Amino acid sequence: MSPPAAAPLPPPIRGLGDRAFDVMVWGGLAVLLIAGFRGAEIGKLGDLFSGSGNMRQLGAEFIRPNFNSLPFYIAQMWLTIQMALWGTALALLIAVPLGLAGARNVAPIWIQQPARRISDVLRSVPDLVVGAIFVVAVGLGPLAGVMALAVNTGGVLGKLFSEAVEAVDPGPVAGVRATGAHPIQQIVWGVMPQVAPLWTSFALYRFESNARSATVLSLIGAGGIGQPLFDSINSFAFDQTSAVVIVIIVAVTAIDVLSQVIRGRLL
Repeated sequence: MSPPAAAPLPPPIRGLGDRAFDVMVWGGLAVLLIAGFRGAEIGKLGDLFSGSGNMRQLGAEFIRPNFNSLPFYIAQMWLTIQMALWGTALALLIAVPLGLAGARNVAPIWIQQPARRISDVLRSVPDLVVGAIFVVAVGLGPLAGVMALAVNTGGVLGKLFSEAVEAVDPGPVAGVRATGAHPIQQIVWGVMPQVAPLWTSFALYRFESNARSATVLSLIGAGGIGQPLFDSINSFAFDQTSAVVIVIIVAVTAIDVLSQVIRGRLL
């Protein structure tokens, strides 16, 4: 005869303070949404339907993409990918030291806090602003876009890297320390093997994002696929715009699939 089944455990009871905090957070979010209704012009959503004639005209041209300049579009997309690749690579040179210096369990607070603030500054300045500064320094061209991506991505990855380091299992680090290793060896043999796969995943994701962000940087003269895209929009040649968008979608999708394969092998 089998023993009687154990009675299910009662659900955990949350305290009054926890429930009050939840109400305050969600209520505050609702208040912010209501307060931003007019500022965000949500009331104009109906204009999407009142201007249906214009939308029909745009849609009619958009579904007939003009691929007469396809080789040029592909070349510009390849240039955009090169910008994203180099921007991400240079960002890693910024993010790795910031990530280690900004981790509480690796660096003392007098190093950790300045490193975190540097990451905040780097990722807070918009790409277009940083790109415009580098245009003044190095002139028009892809290099300004590469540096803009490197600065912004370096700040983002620096924060993500430091949080990954703070979440490592202290056991392997303590084991390396027990052998008499100095701090650098503890990082190399105790921390890096744990965070390397996650850092790689973060870097691949930012590369995907940079492939899209590099498109916008053509507004400040950085080149790439964004230039023919905005030229076609400004000239109302929506059939050409459609062709450029299709090239971008295909390229970004291919990058995403490749990144997923690589992340699947690492994680």
